Amino acid sequence: QVKLVESGGGLVQAGGSLRLSCATSGFTFSVYNMGWFRQAPGKEREFVAAVHYSGLNTNYADSVKGRFTISRDNAKNTLYLQMDTLKPEDTADYRCAAGGSLAGAGYEYWGQGIQVTVSS
Repeated sequence: QVKLVESGGGLVQAGGSLRLSCATSGFTFSVYNMGWFRQAPGKEREFVAAVHYSGLNTNYADSVKGRFTISRDNAKNTLYLQMDTLKPEDTADYRCAAGGSLAGAGYEYWGQGIQVTVSS
């Protein structure tokens, strides 16, 4: 059974940092591209970042470039998102996903999501 479980979310002040983790099981993590997406209330889901299965290539939405860093540990089957210099507009439900492109399309497996709230 495929599982993706996010952790590390919560409430943080603007300018602060959070590190999200996505623990996975049930599929061969090391051959899947992985991504992070987010959805704010009343808005559509948007792509945040993606990493190639090798870990050597990444892609970011313009809104987070230079502030967020996606990484993975293939030995631990875990995906990470380091979020620095957080802004109130980063407030959203964040979900990890597996199996799509670095551009953010075609993801096959999804986590349930975790809330990140940035106060001003």
